[in-house]
Amino acid sequence: MAKIKLTKNELKKQKDELKMYRRYLPTLMLKKQQLQMEIRTTEARIRELRAEKERVDESFKSWIAVFGEKNVFVPGLLKVTELRTASGNIAGVEIPVFKGADFEVASYDLVKTPLWLDAAVDNVRKVLLLDLEASTLEEQRRRLERELRTTTQRVNLFEKIKIPEARANIKKIGVYLGDQQTAAVVRGKIAKRGMEKAAT
Repeated sequence: MAKIKLTKNELKKQKDELKMYRRYLPTLMLKKQQLQMEIRTTEARIRELRAEKERVDESFKSWIAVFGEKNVFVPGLLKVTELRTASGNIAGVEIPVFKGADFEVASYDLVKTPLWLDAAVDNVRKVLLLDLEASTLEEQRRRLERELRTTTQRVNLFEKIKIPEARANIKKIGVYLGDQQTAAVVRGKIAKRGMEKAAT
């Protein structure tokens, strides 16, 4: 606890600080709750995306062997040309919001390639979209968790340190000023009696 002055000005300052801490604490607690709720929602969406990706992967398993055909599904056949995100805001935290992705499919000879190639490209596109959305949500979650840590630290600072410290300081200053006032009254009475004795 820092050394404080035992004055009326310091008493007023401590009361103002206590009032400010009490005013901001509910806002911080509300922000903390909102961040926790958003993190849970984001985590639920990430789980949904992973489950969907597993379903798509399962559908691949029935005909995955055809990917082994030579010179058909070659690297670079499908690539992401642009990841589209927007900027969002949750409880004052700027987050990326997934808006989609653009893909480029390399040209291939429709006559010489197997029929399954179009379906394979579509499924790979789906998997990539799911992965890209999940990674964007992971970044959202990281940012929200970082802000939640900061907000939790502030709530704890106010609840456990600043408010009790301000209350203790107010009490200490109040007791000191009360003692000073009592001492001044006693000194005044003693001086008055002394003056009355001297007058008689």
